[in-house]
Amino acid sequence: MDFAAKPVLTGERTILRPFTARDADTMWEIVNDPEVVRFTFEPDTELTPERLRAWYGVRTADPDRLDLAVTDRATGELVGEVVLYDWDPAARGCTFRTLIGARGRGRGLGSEATRPIVGHGFERAGLHRVQLEVYAHNARARRVYEKAGFVVEGIRREAALRDGVWVDEVLMAVLEHEWAAHARGAGDG
Repeated sequence: MDFAAKPVLTGERTILRPFTARDADTMWEIVNDPEVVRFTFEPDTELTPERLRAWYGVRTADPDRLDLAVTDRATGELVGEVVLYDWDPAARGCTFRTLIGARGRGRGLGSEATRPIVGHGFERAGLHRVQLEVYAHNARARRVYEKAGFVVEGIRREAALRDGVWVDEVLMAVLEHEWAAHARGAGDG
């Protein structure tokens, strides 16, 4: 199985959909939001609006990753992204990341967007493990991931220098059987 099929995943308040090149200008605003910059790992290359247009214009072609735009279901506004990447077919695992811009924060959209893409990875793409890294001082994101069933596996102490301060990176993961149990439990309450 791979990520060649790019689904549209609908929640109560969000719709996750494939990106288009038209999303680049909004994503440019989002990736430059001060809170996103503070809590996001450094990009490998310098970001420009042109690079983002090229990047988001081809996201639907990659069979080894799933990038979905997080949109507010009520307004259709693009508020962020959720991504499954670094797919390892032999280990049936991949890495998850998300970022939500200012207009999407504080409303539960990030929490809601995390569950369907991770669920898609397990239930449709046949993943066994989904992992992520989060800065230790990003308490909001850590709560979102814990609510979705991710468990802390380790800490890379003082792994990044951010704004002149050494910060820890927390490795979290959820396994296929944990996801299934968590998903069943979430339906009970």
